Amino acid sequence: MKERLIEKFQELYGAGGEIRSYFAPGRVNLIGEHTDYNGGHVFPCALTIGTYGIVRNRDDRKLRFYSVNFERMGVVETSLDDLVPNKAASWTNYPKGVMWAFEKRGYKLSHGLDILIYGNIPNGSGLSSSASLEVLTGIILKDTFDFAQVSMVDIALIGQDSENNFNGCNCGIMDQFASAMGKKDHAIFLDTNTLNYEYAPVVLEDAKIVITNSKVKHSLVDSAYNDRRNECETALKELQAVVDIKTLGDLTEEQYEANKIAIKDPFRQKRAKHAVYENQRTIRAVEALKNNDVELFGKLMNASHESLRYDYEVSCEEIDILVDLAQAMPGVIGSRITGGGFGGCTVSIVKNDAVDTFIEEIGKAYKEKVGHEAEFYVVDIGDGAMKLS
Repeated sequence: MKERLIEKFQELYGAGGEIRSYFAPGRVNLIGEHTDYNGGHVFPCALTIGTYGIVRNRDDRKLRFYSVNFERMGVVETSLDDLVPNKAASWTNYPKGVMWAFEKRGYKLSHGLDILIYGNIPNGSGLSSSASLEVLTGIILKDTFDFAQVSMVDIALIGQDSENNFNGCNCGIMDQFASAMGKKDHAIFLDTNTLNYEYAPVVLEDAKIVITNSKVKHSLVDSAYNDRRNECETALKELQAVVDIKTLGDLTEEQYEANKIAIKDPFRQKRAKHAVYENQRTIRAVEALKNNDVELFGKLMNASHESLRYDYEVSCEEIDILVDLAQAMPGVIGSRITGGGFGGCTVSIVKNDAVDTFIEEIGKAYKEKVGHEAEFYVVDIGDGAMKLS
């Protein structure tokens, strides 16, 4: 893969100079959805699919970007003096946003770059292609400009800052954190309130993680994602009038039930309920995995989907069809929507001997019901972002 991309890079930008290669993974969140901006816990893992970057220094301030995924755009040229968001700049707003966030923190970028990007995460699938590109840019800048003091956690925070304040999507920290901090065969149990985290081994002795792409694209910036965040912030303020909490993640289910009357609007009540219950579900799910109780983990995944469907209302018809088909199938331990919602993917834990049937039967039934095909990925859990040797 890397060799082919380097060839393409030389074809576009010419040979010579020191050409460097980097990779940052996409992620799937096993459980803990829409808790990351509500001060709760999440449980994502990095995947072995992600975004590759091939880079060479320039001796001027020009930036040249090329994406193998958006070939029709050709080479997009800009400069370090033009780090402002611009609709016409399309995907290059993500790396530009990270450069802007580095400079804002006082890390001076002293020269331009030629960059080629290739991602094998399906766009708009909810597997965090944007966070992967942000973290990739972060490690490119750390390495290129020798910012030794910038840690991988810093890179995650810088990526989040750029997505929030340059690209206008008010996302939490989970996606960037999973891409930067991933560890092979482990998921990250992250307290998004404190950034305390631990790696939990994901040992599925006779099962696999299967991601199903509904092929319904979501665009979080334009969707109800920011609305959900605002609803939760309002609900939190209403609860703070009666109970001493900093985030919704501070509440147990019992505390929520005892105080929910303070939330004036029934929709906001449902949003807050999801944030509280999902956080507690995630804590229990990680405990279940530590105890090798994969069946309980699956049940909690199913309950998570139920809550995202009815309380948080971020699912959609196509996703619900996939989840209903999966949960009814023998050999499926658990299945739920993953990612921001409004389309994208489901994540399922499927017994090894049921994987082929799962793909075949759900693929057929989904096409009959929806009219287009789903895509299936049997995934491995990989390491976080890195420079490739």
